[in-house]
Amino acid sequence: MELEHLWITDFRNYATADLEPAPAGLTVVVGGNGEGKTNLLEAVGVLATLRSFRGAPGEALVRAGAEAGVVRAEGRRDGRLLLIEAELHRSGRDRVQVNRQPLRRAKDLLGALQVTVFSPDDLDLVKGGPASRRRYLDELLVSLHPRHDATQAEIERVLRQRNALLRQAGGRATPEVVATLDVWDAKFAAAGEALTAARLGLIAALQPLVTDAYARVAAATRLRGGPTTVGLAHQASWQGSLAEALVAARPEDLRRGMTTVGPHRDELGCWIGDLPARTHASQGEQRTLALGLRLGGHRLVAARVGSPPILLLDDVFSELDDDRSAALLDALPAGQAILTTAGLPPPATRPARVVRVEGGKLLP
Repeated sequence: MELEHLWITDFRNYATADLEPAPAGLTVVVGGNGEGKTNLLEAVGVLATLRSFRGAPGEALVRAGAEAGVVRAEGRRDGRLLLIEAELHRSGRDRVQVNRQPLRRAKDLLGALQVTVFSPDDLDLVKGGPASRRRYLDELLVSLHPRHDATQAEIERVLRQRNALLRQAGGRATPEVVATLDVWDAKFAAAGEALTAARLGLIAALQPLVTDAYARVAAATRLRGGPTTVGLAHQASWQGSLAEALVAARPEDLRRGMTTVGPHRDELGCWIGDLPARTHASQGEQRTLALGLRLGGHRLVAARVGSPPILLLDDVFSELDDDRSAALLDALPAGQAILTTAGLPPPATRPARVVRVEGGKLLP
């Protein structure tokens, strides 16, 4: 979807605002810290994924003093006009409409508007714990095929029920506990194996794209001469079938009151050359790999879906040196992009439109 107009009401620090991004190319949003730049990108992200890319709870998205906020976007998808509206409530259920028609399930919106977010926190993709890399994979899967959202939701639901049972059991494998665990294990194994297979296919498709993106950014920076081969691998928390692994881990799970094997404990291993990037790469290499992961994912979605997601660049250049900034700009694929910055953007940005934010208000 190409975004033509964005309206927001009582969202974060905005009482009301509307934005008309450049139809193609780059829109730059300039403003000081705390003025509302990231909130603007977050509003676009909410319409795409139904959640905050900053990990904020739903009630935090509604402006202080208001009971509900509204985010609306109008654009075109496959040549057809599309209007998406989300009414976000501080308490109670949110409501979503597409072309004035209420959605029976909010998750049916997934795929209508797609975004790729770059932020200073992306370093955590490489430097942080496994959860951030699992989230990266699973969000990409939903962008490629929204049906994966249901699989992920099923895993989370069953995991909550299984863990609650394990805690209530108090370490005792009574016949009733064993029978109920058998039921939850069968459900968890089916959904877990499906998600793992999808992750494996995604990693294989990402490998050449991430390697290419990493090499392009590294070639323009002080990383010249270093290794440019990137390795990605799925590292499961079990061997064999998940159903058998759950049975084998049951005594330990009962003892600890938690599920110790499954896709919620898996890892995306990342290497630069022959060394693990999380523990052996320099911060410059880690940041370049994080850019490579985002660029690789963006290109994969654009190729599979047929049109590029909207790029949301949240103050990303504040954490990059001039070489890396120029390399990122050169590596960005064509398409619509919105960039926020507290200062002057790099000279090579060549924005099609510039907007200033002051105190939750958009100014020319």
